Amino acid sequence: MSALRRKLGDEYQVVSTSASGAGLPPPRAAPRGKRQRFVDKNGRCNVQHGNLGGETSRYLSDLFTTLVDLKWRWNLFIFILTYTVAWLFMASMWWVIAYMRGDLNKAHDDSYTPCVANVYNFPSAFLFFIETEATIGYGYRYITDKCPEGIILFLFQSILGSIVDAFLIGCMFIKMSQPKKRAETLMFSEHAAISMRDGKLTLMFRVGNLRNSHMVSAQIRCKLLKSRQTPEGEFLPLDQLELDVGFSTGADQLFLVSPLTICHVIDSKSPFYELSQRSMQTEQFEIVVILEGIVETTGMTCQARTSYTEDEVLWGHRFFPVISLEEGFFKVDYSQFHATFEVPTPPYSVKEQEEMLLMSSPLIAPAVGNSKERNSSVECLDGLDEVGTKLPSKLQKITGREDFPKKLLRMSSTTSEKAYSMGDLPMKLQRISSVPGNSEEKLGAKTTKMMSDPMSQSVAELPPKLQKLSGGGRMEGNLPPKLRKMNSDRFT
Repeated sequence: MSALRRKLGDEYQVVSTSASGAGLPPPRAAPRGKRQRFVDKNGRCNVQHGNLGGETSRYLSDLFTTLVDLKWRWNLFIFILTYTVAWLFMASMWWVIAYMRGDLNKAHDDSYTPCVANVYNFPSAFLFFIETEATIGYGYRYITDKCPEGIILFLFQSILGSIVDAFLIGCMFIKMSQPKKRAETLMFSEHAAISMRDGKLTLMFRVGNLRNSHMVSAQIRCKLLKSRQTPEGEFLPLDQLELDVGFSTGADQLFLVSPLTICHVIDSKSPFYELSQRSMQTEQFEIVVILEGIVETTGMTCQARTSYTEDEVLWGHRFFPVISLEEGFFKVDYSQFHATFEVPTPPYSVKEQEEMLLMSSPLIAPAVGNSKERNSSVECLDGLDEVGTKLPSKLQKITGREDFPKKLLRMSSTTSEKAYSMGDLPMKLQRISSVPGNSEEKLGAKTTKMMSDPMSQSVAELPPKLQKLSGGGRMEGNLPPKLRKMNSDRFT
């Protein structure tokens, strides 16, 4: 346990792990039935198109893409069938020419010049076509100059063969070079986890690249598929909502060299704002993850997909670290790629946590005419010293709170009604006018008295250390001229 804490940090305490030691969570107590998925774990979309009617002709209008999208067994069948039919058709054309000219009956006559030498049956005509099409040219069968129809058929054969080769070989090349298999080496964690990170409830999952070749410009996106009903009564069976995984900060652009943990912060803008550990038992949703990037070796775009259903999202879990520093390199341990461990996590939703926080610390607003709240506002002056100490030193000197004790701050305020009505006056005059019985006619005299005699009296009440700093009651005399001017401006 101590070794695990040194590896993971003291701020996370492991509550429990699986008995096998792999770190995977134990199975749920009440497993549900098989969940119908929109996207399988291998990325295949579980959707079938039906009742197209007359729209099937659209597939023939883009025949090349249709052939590329077919499965391999159908591609190989069409490839072999097309070449077989083309060869048989062209061999039959050469046999028909030989039959119509009578070359089959005079094949062994040395004085007769046939259209194609040494073609006297269908197999020999087929061999001549193959030798011509594959440019093998054994030299035993050849076209003579006494057969203009054979020359025309030879030109047609060359054009048709080039078209068939370009079409079928192009389809097979595109089919083989598609980067779909590159996605097989892009890994996603088997489970997603929800726990606290940086003081915020966060949904996390892990991605990794097994190959040494990088994915250039890798970008990740997340979609939440969840059925809902609109206020107008319309039911949306697969409503797609966007999950922010760092689009605003650029965190969705990945440097996928080592396994990364993708985070979605659950806040007021998140679709999981009201999701709690208890509500997950009844919710039904699916998180679709899409990872796109350019394959470094081929320059083609690759897309890998997976999904997480509600029973694959673990509340209160985090992923084990998989990267360790070795001698001169970083080592990735993929045996712990899917492993998680349990950490203390509040079972409440973010909305419930915010409501409980507001209830536990309500805001205190002073009310005019309420004596109880006036007394509490006076008691709040005890915290002014603490607030003042957090200000910069220059600002503390200007406000005058650096050298005055708490007792003087208590003497300077008794009520709050006049303070609200005299917000434009200087702070010292506001404190003077807040004493009951002081009218506006006595304000000037009170100010003069405050700058002379009461200053010395108030200095006498200071602690000995402050009295020593003040110079025995003559504080203004020991201050620099610039600071005396600032004090006089503040009092006036």
